[in-house]
Amino acid sequence: MSNTLDLAKQLIARHSLTPRDDGCIDIIGARLVPLAFTLEKMRHNEVDNLWARRGDISPLFCFAGHTDVVPTGPVNNWDSAPFTPTVRDGMLYGRGAADMKGSLAAFVTAIERFVAEHPQHRGSIAMLLTSDEEGVAVDGTVRVVEALQERGERMDYCIVGEPTCVAKTGDTIKNGRRGSLSGTLTVKGVQGHIAYPHLVKNPIHLAAPAIAELAATTWDNGNEYFPPTSWQISNIHGGTGATNVVPGTVEILFNYRFSTASTVESLQQKLHAILDKHGLEYDLEWEHSGKPYLTPRGNLVDAVSAAILQVQGIATELSTSGGTSDGRFIADICPQVIEIGPLNATIHKLNECVAVDDLDALSEIYYLTLVKLLVE
Repeated sequence: MSNTLDLAKQLIARHSLTPRDDGCIDIIGARLVPLAFTLEKMRHNEVDNLWARRGDISPLFCFAGHTDVVPTGPVNNWDSAPFTPTVRDGMLYGRGAADMKGSLAAFVTAIERFVAEHPQHRGSIAMLLTSDEEGVAVDGTVRVVEALQERGERMDYCIVGEPTCVAKTGDTIKNGRRGSLSGTLTVKGVQGHIAYPHLVKNPIHLAAPAIAELAATTWDNGNEYFPPTSWQISNIHGGTGATNVVPGTVEILFNYRFSTASTVESLQQKLHAILDKHGLEYDLEWEHSGKPYLTPRGNLVDAVSAAILQVQGIATELSTSGGTSDGRFIADICPQVIEIGPLNATIHKLNECVAVDDLDALSEIYYLTLVKLLVE
């Protein structure tokens, strides 16, 4: 059994359903202390966070990730117990195997090897862990970043261990993520009997032309790394349930997944202008849950890409697809943030798994990235 597999199994055995850590941070911390890491636990409400650092000079290289996992779903539908790590046919099964306890284990074994072979390396190494990534993400990484900001502590490079790959470990790294901006739009009309249209104002009819324009609007053209921003409706609620009543309001829930080519303010201003142009009476509540971030090609992307080529023999693809991640918080104090982890095919599913060989490949990729940035 490899060191990475052994540690991954220890972590999977912990019932760390978000926002619980269930001792994962202590397991990892016990491996870091002998490597001269200083551990700083930052607990916020029910969330456990860890900031661990070796050294106090720049450049600072950080590994970041989460110990919490999503619920298992029906336990009886798993082929083996979700919190009993099980190896079958070269695959390690268990909740969190791919998202992202396998990556955490690979972080640790990469650091252990690196420190043993390069004890006098340049710069510093850190690890940022939280148990609040799969949940509401308000007391996790964002709180650690705020604490680091307050004391002027910044990172130079950060790898987040999210599962990013499609067909082979290393085939995709995320060098950015789109932001998320949601809205609840309530268009007002006048309720009344459907047989007396001259006495009512149907808010669904009033909203329809504006909806058509919003759906057809070009919000931005994207850029080299991001697709164009889109406006999407997720829910429409209108009506009393009766077939002979025109409703007084219609509620429209929508979302932008937006790139660095737009800002929250530019999207809001453009949408308000369209609604006002159509003469609608409305209320609008906004929720900004994630801002976009981007790491262009540079030292970190080049180092990780070279490590992947060396270990896996493939050229990696840069991607900004998918939902949000904690990288959006870390980007506030780190100019170069990327995500690289195992295959994402089984994350959040029954029988979540990761290839045993991929755990060792990930550890090697992380190790070589450290060498390229802190030794060569």
